[in-house]
Amino acid sequence: MIKKFLKRVFRKPARTRTAGNAQVIPFSLHGVAREQISYGALKVTDGLQAAGYQAFVVGGAVRDLLLERTPKDFDIATDATPEEVRRVFRRSRIIGRRFQLVHVMFGEEVVEVSTFRRMIEAEDAQTDEHGRLLRDNEFGDQEQDAARRDFTANALFYDPSTQEIYDFHGGYADTRDHLLRMIGDPETRYREDPVRMLRAVRLSAKLGIKLDTATAAPIAKMKSLLDNVPQARLLDEVLKMLLSGHSVECIQYLRKMNLHHGLLPLLDVILEQPMGEKFIMLALRNTDERLSQDKTVSPAFLFAALLWHEVLGAWNLRVQQGGRPVGAMHEAMDEVLAKQKAQLAIPHRQDAVMKEIWLMQQRFEQRAGQRPYRLLEQPRFRAGFDFLLLRCASGEVDNELGLWWDEFQDAGDVRRAEMLQPEKAGDKKRRRKPRKKKAAHGEEGGATVVGTAANESSD
Repeated sequence: MIKKFLKRVFRKPARTRTAGNAQVIPFSLHGVAREQISYGALKVTDGLQAAGYQAFVVGGAVRDLLLERTPKDFDIATDATPEEVRRVFRRSRIIGRRFQLVHVMFGEEVVEVSTFRRMIEAEDAQTDEHGRLLRDNEFGDQEQDAARRDFTANALFYDPSTQEIYDFHGGYADTRDHLLRMIGDPETRYREDPVRMLRAVRLSAKLGIKLDTATAAPIAKMKSLLDNVPQARLLDEVLKMLLSGHSVECIQYLRKMNLHHGLLPLLDVILEQPMGEKFIMLALRNTDERLSQDKTVSPAFLFAALLWHEVLGAWNLRVQQGGRPVGAMHEAMDEVLAKQKAQLAIPHRQDAVMKEIWLMQQRFEQRAGQRPYRLLEQPRFRAGFDFLLLRCASGEVDNELGLWWDEFQDAGDVRRAEMLQPEKAGDKKRRRKPRKKKAAHGEEGGATVVGTAANESSD
């Protein structure tokens, strides 16, 4: 017993070892246990290793575990080709065109498996006139795969079987120091893929870690390269920012790095307006809070909030010029969405939801007759009501309107009838007289209902 105690007191401190050009950090130093890896990720690494392949948990999951955060998912890197991975796991599918990946299914968990890749030599690389890589799909080994990753913190490989971390670029020390550092020359890496500038901002804000000075320095002069990035990739990165659970910090960081101009047209103007900025920040904080509570968040709702003041400004202008309210709103929505899609490819499937939310805002003002009842029946009433509450909280509309609807939707029939406001002149529908039959043609007559301008705004 005394011997065990003395060994524990005077034992040699745990040390790293080298394997090729990698530092191998033992469990006794990093403390990330195999039990912290998801069931599916363990099944994939164990299965591939049993079949004779290398397999590691890689990237953000390792980084997050070192930072004592819960990873959103676990990605696997291996020397097995996609076809070989597919043969090991029956419930899997190969996806991707530019570079093939394998999705392995374990119930609701989907584990993404990638084959080690290498950086393409300059003379062989396919780039556009700005230096952006157009092809990056050559298989390689583990060290080459680490070199082509963006940040040192994302280039760590964890082996669940030995509980060791393989580090080729000092990522373990950087992560412990809460530092985000680019692998290689930052200017070259940003030129290869300008989205890395946005990713640097997002990860720094999300993880609360400092951006390395050399990594941050070129961003100001190279931000124009984002104009050459495909819209789909920009949208993907913007959504990651907005749905990161730290969207407020991301937007603030974007402004600090002067990266918001041109990325989202609304940010160019709205964040300079006190009312617009307050509304957007409330929407983002609301999103972050919902994500922290593991509640669902609709990208369409978020984009509707971000674009609202652009729509509102365009609508007000048309109404002032004599346009009818509903017609003016449709024109304003189409104009803003077309302008936005010139820079960010918001999917068409989101358009309908956004427009429903926007159109409901006028209808919340109408609290007489049957209009409130019809509005309650709308499938997206709850989303529209939540949007109204944001407008109330920002001071855009009177808070009394939000309180009225909050009570009305849960009230009984008697109380609802008491809450209805009296009809105003011109609110009731006007009906044209039924057309008389044209005897010569023997057509059947029928009443045609046409709404007035006042009625148009209520439907």
